[in-house]
Amino acid sequence: MQYRIPFILLLLLAQVALAGNKTSYTLSELRTEYLQASLDKDAAELFNKKMAAYREKDPVVLAYKAVSEAVMAKYLWNPYSKLKQLRTAAAIFDEAVALDKDHPEIRFLRFTVEHYVPRYLNLSGHLAEDKQVMIDSLKQHPASGISTELARTIRDFLLKKDHCTEAEKEEIRTIRI
Repeated sequence: MQYRIPFILLLLLAQVALAGNKTSYTLSELRTEYLQASLDKDAAELFNKKMAAYREKDPVVLAYKAVSEAVMAKYLWNPYSKLKQLRTAAAIFDEAVALDKDHPEIRFLRFTVEHYVPRYLNLSGHLAEDKQVMIDSLKQHPASGISTELARTIRDFLLKKDHCTEAEKEEIRTIRI
């Protein structure tokens, strides 16, 4: 009997220690980590390592896993390695979209990657489709289910540079968020 109490105590302590090491995949944290990863190689490596450990099937978190692969390509010097990272990202994006084809955040993440990938790599085949899902979700906001902050981020991104035609930009400018 005297050995049972320490053994049970040891099991409880181990459980608490393991619970403390659980990796967090909250969207607010992932958004921040992605932004940091896009600006800093060390942050990108940490973000990629964290996302590589993700094994669940939440479609939005999978999209962040995909973008963690894509952002690593930015920091690689070997063209073959860059292409491999981008293809891995594309496959994970395909999985995320298959799980939730109308989620604007998934489409936004894929659009941001595909927009900056050179067209000759043939890895930018979803731009028009993703852009339309994003514009439709902005029109439906807040019923689209995305936060006002994310809706503004999507809107501002689409209005910059050559992401949209002038007609699309005019349409987006009329949307009140």
